[in-house]
Amino acid sequence: MEQKVDMLLAPLQALLVEIGGFLPRLGLALVVLLVGFLVAKAARFTIEKGLRALNLHVVTRRSGMDDVMQWGGAQIDTVSVFGRLVYWVVILAALIVGFNSLGLTHVTELLGRLMLFASRVVIALLILAFGSYFARFVGNAVSSYCGRIGIHGATGLGRLARYAVLVFVIMVALDQLDIGGAIVRDAFLIVLAGLVLALALAFGLGGRKWAAARLEEWWPSERREPDR
Repeated sequence: MEQKVDMLLAPLQALLVEIGGFLPRLGLALVVLLVGFLVAKAARFTIEKGLRALNLHVVTRRSGMDDVMQWGGAQIDTVSVFGRLVYWVVILAALIVGFNSLGLTHVTELLGRLMLFASRVVIALLILAFGSYFARFVGNAVSSYCGRIGIHGATGLGRLARYAVLVFVIMVALDQLDIGGAIVRDAFLIVLAGLVLALALAFGLGGRKWAAARLEEWWPSERREPDR
């Protein structure tokens, strides 16, 4: 009789042993998640305040990224997006530690990939922010230069230069996210080479008079004529 009772209780005892070993790990995972949530909130607040103190919101506003987000229906600016991305990176890190303590390795591998992708998104946004600002600077510089030397359509050339740099920046950001591939990059390089050649021809044809005037000013024709 006792043997039969022991045989019936053996599975229950094994289950209780498993539960007794699982509960401490579950408690540790919950503590890790709670701490991760608090750290994520603090990191988000710190990142947003720090980036605004560095005037990154000015860069993103002048580059046009904030306008693009508003056109898309977003109610936040780019700095807030950075803060939220950092928040989720910390949350994913806490989830990885928590699930790893529970022995769920397949879940931790998936979360690790998500965290890596979120980190790449942060870097891609930084590239877009500063690249867009630089593209606007190049466009304004080209427009100003072409207008100064008397090239017609200086504003259009400036926009062309800005869009060319902007497309290059977008390609770099997509490459950071492993989106696109070699074919897209090669096609872009071909188009970029064509744009550069068109700009060079425009500068060469439109700036002949300006170059001749500068040459006459720096090296008069009397000095260029050989002695007879």
